[in-house]
Amino acid sequence: MSERYLKANGLRFAYDDFGNVNDPAILLIMGMATQMTAWPQSFCQGLADRGFYVVRFDNRDVGLSERLPSAHIPSTFRMILKATVNRPLEVSYTLEDMATDAIELMGALNLDKAHVVGVSMGGMIGQILTATHPSRIHTLTSIMSSSGAPNLPRAGKQVTRALLKRYLGFVKPSLESTMNFQKLIGSPGFPQSDDDLKEKVKAAFNRSYYPPGFARHMAAIMGSDSRVDLLKTITVPSLVIHGQDDVLVPLACGVDTAQNIPGARLEIIEGMGHNLPESLVPILTDLVAHHALGLSSQ
Repeated sequence: MSERYLKANGLRFAYDDFGNVNDPAILLIMGMATQMTAWPQSFCQGLADRGFYVVRFDNRDVGLSERLPSAHIPSTFRMILKATVNRPLEVSYTLEDMATDAIELMGALNLDKAHVVGVSMGGMIGQILTATHPSRIHTLTSIMSSSGAPNLPRAGKQVTRALLKRYLGFVKPSLESTMNFQKLIGSPGFPQSDDDLKEKVKAAFNRSYYPPGFARHMAAIMGSDSRVDLLKTITVPSLVIHGQDDVLVPLACGVDTAQNIPGARLEIIEGMGHNLPESLVPILTDLVAHHALGLSSQ
């Protein structure tokens, strides 16, 4: 790792990059409470080898980017009200704020335009970023994400229980609990060995351990409204990638996202869940690179 730091939107962000800075830029936006290192290095380097300048960064409140310990974490009761009857949820920062982080980070890196690739929560941020700053975005790729429409199916019961237990503090993030959760949401068609998964989880824990960031990221997602109307305004070429076997963000969420972005292309990957295993990297690299290059992936 060759992490560097910069100021954007009044916060300090950790980032690293791959490839030639003079090549077209790809900005990678990671998901909830997940460090930038979850983007496989082989994926980043593979895109750089295709002629792109690739930047990944830690979102606020995760990894080595700035933490916001004074930020408000909503009560469980208010989170349940939001989830069940869609009552407004007061949060300290929103996905819109995190999209502002991303566009300000682009400015700090002197990137006039970029291809945006977001996964899960990062896909939500990418959707907002693309809709609100169309002149700064070449293309959008939204992976295993959602439009936030209230009628969409939610995560499976087992996954929801696991998330709620972590939010409530009943289960502390540990090597064992994190591995179990990763196995729960993983890709059955692209399995990874226990040794490989353990190595990844240990590396993430050694790099940064900050459970409160999880709660605030989750609140930012829960506090967001539907993005359907926003998606309908997107005019840049858009690709939606989703796993057939995603138990955290069900496939219907990806289908809905693609249906609401004019002209978007949907790629459904059989056997893919809600992770980025090494064996899936060649497929994702081809899809993202071909989309950014304006070529057909067929």
